[in-house]
Order: sequence, then C-alpha cells, then structure tokens
Amino acid sequence: MDPSLRGLDLEAHLTDPARKQQFVTPMFDIIAPRYDAFTRVFSFGMDAGWKRALLDLVAPRVAQGGTVIDGACGTGDLAFQLQARRPDLVITGVDASTRMIALAQAGAARGPSFVVGDLGALPAADGTLDAITAGYGYRNTPDWRAALADAARALKPGGVLATLDFHRPANALWRALFLGYLRVAGELVGWAWHGHGIVYGYIAPSIAHFCTLAEWEHELARLGFVIEAHEVRLLGGVAWMVARKR
Repeated sequence: MDPSLRGLDLEAHLTDPARKQQFVTPMFDIIAPRYDAFTRVFSFGMDAGWKRALLDLVAPRVAQGGTVIDGACGTGDLAFQLQARRPDLVITGVDASTRMIALAQAGAARGPSFVVGDLGALPAADGTLDAITAGYGYRNTPDWRAALADAARALKPGGVLATLDFHRPANALWRALFLGYLRVAGELVGWAWHGHGIVYGYIAPSIAHFCTLAEWEHELARLGFVIEAHEVRLLGGVAWMVARKR
C-alpha cells in the first residue's frame, strides 16, 4: 500500500473541507489500476447500466459541437462513452488523481483529452461549457455545494449538468443497512486487493457525510438549475439526473 494514507484519520478528513482532498486524491492514486474492475464488482455489474442510462439522458441534450468537461473523470469511462455517441463534442476529462489521468490518457486516441484538475474549480471560463458530466464525483469534493456553484459558473445559460452518484438514504433503517453493507464489503475488498481496508471502506463514510437526494435537488434549484430527467435506484441510495441551467 502507498504509505501516503498511513496515519490519516478518515473521519477528521471527511469533516474538514480543507483536509478532505489530502485523503481523497492519494486514495484514488492507489486504487486507479483496479478502479474500473472494482466499480463493476462492487455494484454487481449495475454500474455499467447506470452509466448507460445517464448517457441516454444527456447525449441528446448537448448542443451540436458543444464543449464538455467530464469532472472527476477517473480513467475516462464516461468521457469515452459520450464521445462514441457524440463524436462532434469537444470533451475534456478532469481529475485530481495523476494516476487516473495517466490511465485515461493511455486510451485518449479515441477522442477526449485529459488533464489533472479539480471538479470544484473547473478549468473553464465563466459561461463557456455546454455540458458537465460527473460520475461519483461531487461526493468526493471537499465541499459539494461549492463545487455545484462552480458548475453553475462555468456552464452557459441552457447548459446541462449530468451526474451519477450515491446519496445518503433518507430512511434511517435503510440508511443503516445500506451503509453497513457498503462498509463491510468495501473493507473486505480493500484488504484483499490493496492490503488496507480503508481504500474502499471509505465509500460508506463518504456517503454518510454526503447529502440526501432531496438536499441535492434543493441545491440545484437554488443555483438556478431545472431538473429535466432523473432516475433513482436502491431506495434513494443511487441516482442519476440531467439538470439544465436557466
């Protein structure tokens, strides 16, 4: 295991926006080589369907020849799939993990470009993007509200924000069961694959510190977005949606 996570207090980093990225970025550097395999295994194969469903919603809604940032792009899964559906788009993947970006760049001949960057401070001038996509991204930012505000800043009027993420279930009983399963399963896979449970055991605490779906939708409305389409799974534990900036 990379020693950069040794001695770090997960809860302390999750509750302090100024410190959260100090945990999240090296964690994703560690898991980068097996990240795609993990998302498939951990979701029992559902992740691929969730991403296809999100792309079904967003691909027809982006302006012809539009400029798109795929935030927290990881190895480029969403960016590559969107480019295949919409070759006319100019897509840039942005991620804070240098190892994730290196893996994405290895396949970049297929269209998108990739740069190291921050979903909470997108490398785009005000009002210049036609779309932003983010799979499992905003939950991992130091301040998801501030990151959404930056998306609103960077999008053109009429631009679209397409997101897929886990959310904190509103029902207390289901929340306990859902997060309990994710914690145990994540720890087991983390030990088996990386010799340290916290690299995937992180998922449950990160959801516990994230917002409910209702809180997410409220913040989008406050920032001037209109939700055009959304789907919910796992009793509010997972959702994907497309929102358009007024």
